[in-house]
Amino acid sequence: MAFLTTRRTRRRGSRRFSARDRAVLCVLLGVPLLLDLVIVWGPTVASIVLSFSNWDGISDIEWVGTENYENLFTNYPQFWPAVQHNLLWLGFLGLVATPFGLLLAVLIDRGVRFSRFYQSTIYLPVVLSLAIVGFIAQLVFSRDQGALNAILGDTENPTDWLGDPDLNIWMVLLAAAWRHTGYVMILYLAGLKAVDASLKEAAAIDGASETQTFFRVVFPTMRPVNVIVGVITVIEGLRAFDIVYAVNKGRNGLELLAVLVTDNIIGEASRIGFGSAIAVVLLVVSMGFVVTYLVQEIRGEKTR
Repeated sequence: MAFLTTRRTRRRGSRRFSARDRAVLCVLLGVPLLLDLVIVWGPTVASIVLSFSNWDGISDIEWVGTENYENLFTNYPQFWPAVQHNLLWLGFLGLVATPFGLLLAVLIDRGVRFSRFYQSTIYLPVVLSLAIVGFIAQLVFSRDQGALNAILGDTENPTDWLGDPDLNIWMVLLAAAWRHTGYVMILYLAGLKAVDASLKEAAAIDGASETQTFFRVVFPTMRPVNVIVGVITVIEGLRAFDIVYAVNKGRNGLELLAVLVTDNIIGEASRIGFGSAIAVVLLVVSMGFVVTYLVQEIRGEKTR
């Protein structure tokens, strides 16, 4: 009887997929892969190739080698301010918005009153696109009819929050952080719910305070969530485009690399080769941050 059961198990394990099963698998795996190649990697490879050319989208392609990169680094005054703004964006989201989202997640996880209301309210901006957040920022920080100047009562000499290049980047960062904080809060809240309560109890028995328990037990346990939050923060910081374009088309103190790509590719000059070079620089910087972070996290996971 045992021999027959083993034989049946082997037959079931060695059963091959039918032609219909293989067709379904090919469709389910092939369609997403094809879309990924066409929508993501196709334009990426095309941008890398076109970055070595001088092309306006109509005339013949003229190959110029590294001339676009040389002009970008030496003769394009908007480039370095855009790089600084992108790094500032990344630093603000990583050092201010992300820790604040973690703090809110910890407070809500402790079971404060009306926690469901706070959770829904803080998460609400996440469902909005950054373009909508940009329009909301205009309503709040506008010089003449903005809500902030009305609250401050500054009507005779109102502050130009979005027109002053020394102020507008910070106002837009606050608006972007408003959305990013809710996203981070939800991710960390899910991570906190998954932490084994016995770990906290063991730390408390050993005499650890709540702060020590969090930073030495709870936070390291949420390593997968930390990886996700880190990658999302880097991506959000480097791909920022919608909100500044909605405010003032990414000019007058709000220059970003993504805006420069758009202005050069679809602008009046239509310098597709030069815009592709900026896109490649943005791609390299993004991949550098993401790959470095992931490698460090994977190594840390293996050494545990």
